[in-house]
Amino acid sequence: MAGLTVKGLRKSFGQHEVLKGVDFSVESGKFLSLLGPSGCGKTTILRIICGLETADSGEVLVDGKDVTGVKPEKRNIGLVFQNYALFPSMNVAKNVGYGLKMHGVPQTEIDQRVEEALELVKLSGYGPRKVTQLSGGEQQRVALARSLVTRPEILLLDEPLSALDRKVRAEMQYEIRNIQRKIGITTVFVTHDQEEALTMSDQIILLNKGSIEQQGDPWHIYSQPASVFASDFLGKANLISGKLECVNGQWYIADDQIRLPVNHVGGKEGDTVRAAVRGEYFEFCGPETEGANPFYLDKKVFTGLSWKLIGRLGRQPLDISALGISADHLAEGGAFHVRIQPENIVYYNE
Repeated sequence: MAGLTVKGLRKSFGQHEVLKGVDFSVESGKFLSLLGPSGCGKTTILRIICGLETADSGEVLVDGKDVTGVKPEKRNIGLVFQNYALFPSMNVAKNVGYGLKMHGVPQTEIDQRVEEALELVKLSGYGPRKVTQLSGGEQQRVALARSLVTRPEILLLDEPLSALDRKVRAEMQYEIRNIQRKIGITTVFVTHDQEEALTMSDQIILLNKGSIEQQGDPWHIYSQPASVFASDFLGKANLISGKLECVNGQWYIADDQIRLPVNHVGGKEGDTVRAAVRGEYFEFCGPETEGANPFYLDKKVFTGLSWKLIGRLGRQPLDISALGISADHLAEGGAFHVRIQPENIVYYNE
């Protein structure tokens, strides 16, 4: 399978600059997610890659070959739309085989490849059915089979799971990733769902206002957000404000009530900074424990596997995530102490 590279993509609609020089590469056979809020440019990137949109400047390379000026039907790139774009007047088999028919493939070969594609998406025997008789998840599988039946070098997915309910969506996340790994196709997946991107991807690109905010593997991009935007969008980290101080070689972010140990990565004593801290990294401890800070629990919300503990670290708002069995005894209105390891805090100089 081919790798994908985009270089310097710029695109404006009128006076609105949607893409501001986007560069990235996807290794052959890897799964990349373009993640970001609505209007950040992720779907525009996808449309430029497949040729449905023309960039103002920049290049698209597939397996090292420049396809920027190549017509969409000549790029050998598969695309699954958000709304599936199935033909309601055609049955499943004709929908899946439509692209092959347009390319003049003999009917006997179409029939064979359609059946193979339907088997791949676990819809064997569904060929004669009308697409209007299928569930949302089944329609999504048909759309995926239609894109794969042409044996594309690159597969693009534009928020294909957004219309599905939570249970079916989780199932399809697994199925799409399983199929992608099985056939080894280079895949670019557009989503605004953070959990979806973390679950499915080899690499994630976080977009913000037409530029790349951060790129990395799911663990790194979640645990080491590169900016306040990244920490807030990907997993909704707590933001704690304070000043840098150094005591006996150990650096802290502190105010008059709290002192959080951090690994020093820049800045000088007295600098005002904001720290991003994930709620699941806090642990309860005794007041005498090294690194202990006061936490006041205002409200508990049970979410199933865990509790969301809403309160204050000193005077600053803080949400803590805790396993159900470890937090059921904590009473609302109580005063406790928590600590966090320095490696679990990322801070930004204001």
